[in-house]
This record gives sequence, structure tokens and C-alpha cells, in this order.
Amino acid sequence: MTTQDYQLLIITVISILFLIFLITSKLKFHPLLALLLTAIFVGFTSGLDIDKIVKSIETGAGSTLGETGVTIALGAMLGKILSDSGASDKIASSILHNASYKKLPWMMALAAFIIGIPMFFEVGLIMLLPLIFTIAKKLEDEHKMKGSAYVAIGVPVIAALATMHGMVPPHPGPLISVNQFGANIGITMVLGVICAIPTIIIAGPLYGKFITPRLSVKPNQDLLNQYTNDNNENTQAPSTFIAFSTILVPVIMMLLHAIAGIFFGEKTLQYKIFEFFGSPIIAMFVGVLYAIIVLGYLKHRDTQKIRDALGSSLKPIAGIMLIIAGGGAFGQVLEDSGVGTAIVHLADNFSLSALLMGWVVAALLSISTGSATVGIVGATNLLYPLIQADPSINKELLTIAIGSGSLFFNYVNHGGFWLVKESFGMSMGETFKTITIVQSIVGICGLIMVLLLNAIIGLF
Repeated sequence: MTTQDYQLLIITVISILFLIFLITSKLKFHPLLALLLTAIFVGFTSGLDIDKIVKSIETGAGSTLGETGVTIALGAMLGKILSDSGASDKIASSILHNASYKKLPWMMALAAFIIGIPMFFEVGLIMLLPLIFTIAKKLEDEHKMKGSAYVAIGVPVIAALATMHGMVPPHPGPLISVNQFGANIGITMVLGVICAIPTIIIAGPLYGKFITPRLSVKPNQDLLNQYTNDNNENTQAPSTFIAFSTILVPVIMMLLHAIAGIFFGEKTLQYKIFEFFGSPIIAMFVGVLYAIIVLGYLKHRDTQKIRDALGSSLKPIAGIMLIIAGGGAFGQVLEDSGVGTAIVHLADNFSLSALLMGWVVAALLSISTGSATVGIVGATNLLYPLIQADPSINKELLTIAIGSGSLFFNYVNHGGFWLVKESFGMSMGETFKTITIVQSIVGICGLIMVLLLNAIIGLF
């Protein structure tokens, strides 16, 4: 550890406190402005060149929007179609009819577990928002739940999507470690699912049951109106099969991409076809087109009304997208300032097992830079020499350990934090009590499961 390393770590802590102050104090800064101001503060105090600060902000905001912005927009369009056609209400009614309200959080966790196999966290959440809001609103109207119904239904979904995103291939994060370490992807998937199931249960339905009575969260009314069935047109509701198929089409496309990665080489034509159609943007785009056809054109809905509805669906999420871009800018400036290197130097000072070291480094890098991917890449590169020197290290479990560490303490410099905050209309404190605590539980439970499995495998 050098003096500069300590300075960068101190700057990181101060910047996060500064950001929280700007948003929660009497100044009441808009999150986008607060994130940009904090990013500039980090850039100057860490010694970045002026032109580098601007480039980092542009790169961070642009790459974040490029990765998630269009997908979120397509998800909003899909949600609007589902709402206006009555499809989301049909799905919600089907689920409510087949389960007591006490079982709903468990069913939503299961749905998110399945959908989360191929989908990124942000994409899965946007896909499920219409369902979350519709079911929660019905529960709220029936006064069947103490506290926030939106938290009760949303927390299990957040837990399941986050767990699958970080711990189970074929998500990009775990795949980075699988490829670098030369781990077996099939074994990694099996062990990842074994670790994920108890993790989701604890961080999802169980923690959700604890926190729900303590919060009174309700989404912004404009967004709620968009995703629920209050304002849908008086058209015949679609069949249950058609309603469910509109959600499953993009899920299946992404899942086929994941499966293709197991059976076909990355350079084969077959894999490239599945890769194209299974990419989040293309899969969501096809899903929207499918929904327009089966829920719009084939139902003889007015095409001008469909177009107007799709346009209006983007208004409530415009602010969300810009705030997420601001989070990307903040995270990029932190990364470019050299915080990641300082974290690696800090980790080198501790004598830990490979599994624990991988988790700690990934967690620290993810917390400091606002990127789970940076956490995984940094930890993978740091641990790679150990893998070469010690063949006895379980490469599959190390991959899962690094992935679970990257999920720990998702906070203000993570895009997912702001997506949850703005989607559910939460305060900073409420967002901390939901996604931050949920992902911290996921990270810790994931590590415990990895260490437990490593001990069991060591007996044989």
C-alpha cells in the first residue's frame, strides 16, 4: 500500500458521503446532478487531467446507456402493451388465483429465478415490473398485507435476479472467470444453482417478510398507471397462453443463446445466430414486435393508439435512464482514478484462502468502482496466478465466490441501485434497506455456500 493508495481510498469514502449529503440534505439535489458533481469532485481530488475527467464522464454515461438504456426503453414499451391489452392483469389474476397471498413472494422468487437464468438484472427487473406492480396493487387494494405490498413482491424478485446475475453462468460476469480459469461451465452452473437456491430464499422471501411491515413504499403514480391495468382499453383480454407468451418470448431467446454456448463453439455460424437473437436488445425488440402483433394488430386495436401508447411509455422512464447514466459516469471516474489498483494492493496485505481472497477482492472492487464486472475481472486477474500455481483450488467454486463477492453492498455508484430507487419511488434509506441489504445478504450467503461446498467436496 502506497500513500496514493490510501488517498484514493479516502477520496472514495468521502465522495460517497458527499453524494448522500447532496441528495438527502436540505439541498435536495436531483440524483443526476449529484452524481455528476460527485464524479467531477473525484476526478479533481484524485489528480485526473481535466480532459480525462470529461472523457470518463462521457464514457461512463454512454457505455451504461448503451448497455441498458435501449433495453430498458424496450422493456417499458413491452410493459405498456401488456398493461393496455390486459395481459399483465391476466397474468397477475392467474397467479393470484393459484396461490394464497402468503405464497406470492415465493412464486415471484421462482419466476425471477427462471427468468434470471438468461437475463441481466436490469433487463429482468424491467420485464417483471408490470407483473410486480399489478400483483402488488391488487394486494394493496384488498388490504391483505401489512406494510408495502410492492416491497413484499419486489424484494424476492430483486434477490433472485441479482443472485442469478452474479453467481450462475451464462451471465457475462461468471463467464469471464470460467474462461480465464479454464473451469467447467456445466459444473459451475450446477454448483452455482446449488448455492443460489438457499441464497434466494434467505435474501428474498424471508428477508422480504421481515422488511415489508417496516416500509410504506409506493411507486410514482405515472409509472404505476403505465404498468397496471387501471387505464387499459376496453378490449377483449388475451388468453392466458398469449399473455404469458409475451413475457416468455425474449426469455426463451436469451435462454437459447445460453444453451448454444454449451453445444456450439463461439466461432461457429450456429452460435453467432443464437448470439444475435439472444442478445438483450434484439430479444427485447423481438418481444415488443411479438406483443404488438398478438396483443395489438390481431386484436384489431387502433394502430395510432398503439403508437401513442409506445411513445408515452418512454416518458416515465426517461429520468430513470439518465440517473442510471449518471451512476455510470460516477463509477467510471472512480475506476479511472485508480481506486481499483488501490483495492488490489489492500487485498495483497491480507493472508486469505483463494476462495475468500477472490470474494473480498471482487467485493471491494465492486463497491469502490460501482461495477460488478470490474470486481469480477479484477479478482479473476489477481487470482489467476494462484490457479496456475495450485491445481488443488476448485476453479468452479472460485468462480462462484468471485461472482457472489461482486454482488455485495450494491450502493450509490451502481446503476441497479438507481433503477430500483426510481422504479419503486423509494427514498435513499428505503433503497438501502432493499437492494443494498438484499445484495449484501446474497453476497454473504453465496460465500458461505461456497465454503460449505468446498469443505464437503474436500471430504471425498
